[in-house]
Amino acid sequence: MPPELTTQFSPSREDPPTVKRIEPELPDSQSVSAVDEISDSWHRCLADYHVDPKDPSAPNVVTQSELKASKEPVADIIAQAREEIDRLYAIVRQQGYVVLFCNNTGVAIHHRGDESRSEDFKRWGIWLGGVWSEQIEGTNGIGTCITEQRPLLVHCGQHYRSRHSKLTCAGAPIFDALGKLAGVLDVSAVATESPDRPQQLALAATIASARAVEERLFRELFRHEWIIAALPSDDTAPAMLLAVDEQQRIIGADRVARQTFALDEQTLAAGKPLSALFEFSLLLFRRRGGQDIPVLLPRLEGRIHWRALITPPLAKSNLSRSWPEAVVHSQPRLSMLSFMPMPEAPDLSRGGLSPTMKSRICNFIESHISEKISLDALSSMAGLSPHHFARAFQQSLGMPPHRYLLRRRLDHVEQMLRDTQLPLSHIALAVGFSDQSHLNRHFRRLTGMSPSLARGLER
Repeated sequence: MPPELTTQFSPSREDPPTVKRIEPELPDSQSVSAVDEISDSWHRCLADYHVDPKDPSAPNVVTQSELKASKEPVADIIAQAREEIDRLYAIVRQQGYVVLFCNNTGVAIHHRGDESRSEDFKRWGIWLGGVWSEQIEGTNGIGTCITEQRPLLVHCGQHYRSRHSKLTCAGAPIFDALGKLAGVLDVSAVATESPDRPQQLALAATIASARAVEERLFRELFRHEWIIAALPSDDTAPAMLLAVDEQQRIIGADRVARQTFALDEQTLAAGKPLSALFEFSLLLFRRRGGQDIPVLLPRLEGRIHWRALITPPLAKSNLSRSWPEAVVHSQPRLSMLSFMPMPEAPDLSRGGLSPTMKSRICNFIESHISEKISLDALSSMAGLSPHHFARAFQQSLGMPPHRYLLRRRLDHVEQMLRDTQLPLSHIALAVGFSDQSHLNRHFRRLTGMSPSLARGLER
């Protein structure tokens, strides 16, 4: 903490306090330090908010009508978060913590705590209705978490207001399925100025619970789509969520996936092909029955495999699904990815189309040579993503699909030049070229002569 801040606003101690270095072990990421965030917060409190660090008054508490108004916009989020809040409270209650769910302005709108100590908690402001915005209360685990939009532990003397120096607060942001800040999950307790290691564990539990709430929100919004929970095997990125439609287009992504894959609203609205990110078999997306599908997805960039669980969509009709299916569908999976059994990774340096599939694809091309044949159509026949199919095709036939198709069309042209008297314009259309000039261009590129000259030489 800058000397001018700690000296000027710490009258309760002979020596100015310093911001302790905090390095919580965060799930899905390397350890980080909050010292910069707390220092920045103190500067905001001094220069921007003009918070009085000596103010002895208790935190503001909203009225019952104001509390009701604050709850209404996030009632669905509270419903989705309730189970995770209960689970978190079961972990931290023995240490005297209160669990607070706050909206994105810092108002505590849902809580779990020891009711027999409610008056004590109310006196400290860590109870239902407490207002913990940074602008009003200075540096704290809820308001500063909202401003920084990242998990944060503010322990005792790291609070800006000296009145809060006996509190320890660990807050983690909750982002909705569209990547917007929905609120903060916080655990707070009255503590003494002591080493913050136990509080770091509380922060880790809070982060895990907040992430589970985010996953529940995502799964609820995209319950009728395929949901992919994925984690890179080399831990270069945290676990993330994608929603995929029946055409294997990415139409939803949580905040982590948006940042990792540079997915914005425009990209998601257009439906980015999943095949642009991963190799996969289309057969994966033909399975039903509600069972998760564990799979290793090769990433197109970097050749890293991702551990993934693919969850089939829920039926849209209530008559087609049971209540237990809906409950299971909503359960978080991200925390399971790092240790659950996965199938063996495919060997990316080997493989190709099976003999049966190779024959089927080639026969299809021959029988539809006059038509437009897309890579998507061929890959769908093989049950592979377009990228995976193109590589398997080249391994099996020695050339990419588009070159093979062009070569077969030109082979047909040569045969028709030799065996028929059809005009070149008719031959072009008969083998799938758009017109005679299109045929001339490719034929000359392959043989070094025009089709008419080649016909003359055959005679």
